[in-house]
Amino acid sequence: MLAIVDYGVGNLFSLKSSLARIGASACVTGDADELRRADRIILPGVGAFGDAMEQLRASGAVQAMEKFIASGRPFLGICIGEQLLFESSEETPGAKGLCWLRGQVKRIPSGEGRKIPHMGWNQLNIMKDDPLFSGLPEKPWMYFVHSYYVHALQSDQVLAQVDYGVPMDVAVRKGSL
Repeated sequence: MLAIVDYGVGNLFSLKSSLARIGASACVTGDADELRRADRIILPGVGAFGDAMEQLRASGAVQAMEKFIASGRPFLGICIGEQLLFESSEETPGAKGLCWLRGQVKRIPSGEGRKIPHMGWNQLNIMKDDPLFSGLPEKPWMYFVHSYYVHALQSDQVLAQVDYGVPMDVAVRKGSL
């Protein structure tokens, strides 16, 4: 079972519909027991880092996800879900992330014709071969809508970056995370 973590943040049913379109069945759940039983987990989210982290902690899902990750099963964070895996964010100073990966979420610097939020297509610079990119061309185009980006402290965990006036880490891996 593929579980999409429901902690009250994000358009979960859009994600579920997208997965169904490619033939992947998923359940949307915030239940800790269901999360522990899942084969794979996706942590999605939209909005502000601090609010999302507060909702995630309040949901009671954090401990279930920690046990899940310790088991080595695949876990994917997307959008704010990826950012929450890190230690902190400039968006909400003082708010602590999950700290499963070392690094910080930083504000995209303005200037040099850059519009914030960054909305548009960017070409991925794939830095490491990884199954995440299976079936994609060498420099695939991806669509972004964000004002903040991940800056991973362990460069060996960075799989891909995009350049929007500053190199932004957009895909990372640590084990099955």
